[in-house]
Amino acid sequence: MTITYNKLVRDRIPEIILSSGKKCSTEILSEEAYLKLVDAKLDEELAEYHKDQNIEELADLLEVIHAAAIARGYTLEDLERVRAEKAAKRGGFAKRILLKEVYQDSGD
Repeated sequence: MTITYNKLVRDRIPEIILSSGKKCSTEILSEEAYLKLVDAKLDEELAEYHKDQNIEELADLLEVIHAAAIARGYTLEDLERVRAEKAAKRGGFAKRILLKEVYQDSGD
């Protein structure tokens, strides 16, 4: 029996499959194909987090975010620096603020 996946997987998955006594076929992706599949993996992992809402799915999502940053030429330090800068300028989400409306004086 053959199951077709055609999806991006973690680096050790082929090794884990082989150690279980099964065989698999793999391909090393071009940079363009990799970027496309990393983006698809972000969507997949986010959907899994929405479904299960557990720390394992958050960790998977973070791993793919790291991969996406690196694939686009950023370092993890770049990613963290930009995150921290945005948090310093605009805040985080700890206060749980819901913006309901913004009012503007009509007498301009």
